[in-house]
Amino acid sequence: MKPHKQYDIAFVGLKSGKHEFDYDIDDSFFAEYGTPDFSNSRLHIRLLFEKQNRFFLLKFEITGQVTVNCDRCGDPFTMPVWDEFKLVVKLVEDPGTTQEEDPDVIYISSNESLLNVADWIYEFASLSIPMQRVHPDKDRGVSGCNQKALDMLKGMQEKGKTTNNPIWKDLEKFKNN
Repeated sequence: MKPHKQYDIAFVGLKSGKHEFDYDIDDSFFAEYGTPDFSNSRLHIRLLFEKQNRFFLLKFEITGQVTVNCDRCGDPFTMPVWDEFKLVVKLVEDPGTTQEEDPDVIYISSNESLLNVADWIYEFASLSIPMQRVHPDKDRGVSGCNQKALDMLKGMQEKGKTTNNPIWKDLEKFKNN
């Protein structure tokens, strides 16, 4: 994969203190990492970067929207996205020998001068999109899903209950014991 140079932060030239970086990403950004299960992504990442003497505090604020398919009815809909993630980057002499189990702490060599945040943006943006994707309810609690699809699912569910399978008939007697 080719490096994303626009996501490089040259921290050596930055003064200690707080800095802000803004990134806008879309489907082309995600396509470089594989085939996402969403489309029409328009996300804004606000990165608050606080430089200290031997470490950096990073806070990724992600806002925007993506188009996903509803898990219930299968129709596409636009889902809002908002989340934030924090990460600590520590400068050490030999990052390979540092043994700390915290997944929110990353170690890089003190000889480095650039920090590329593209992979973290991808990871955090992907984690911001909920696993359960269901149309939001309309007014008065009415489902926003395709009503024809819901009716079809309900009919299939009822049909499955009424079908008697002789294979399971003998097992029914154990059900009430």
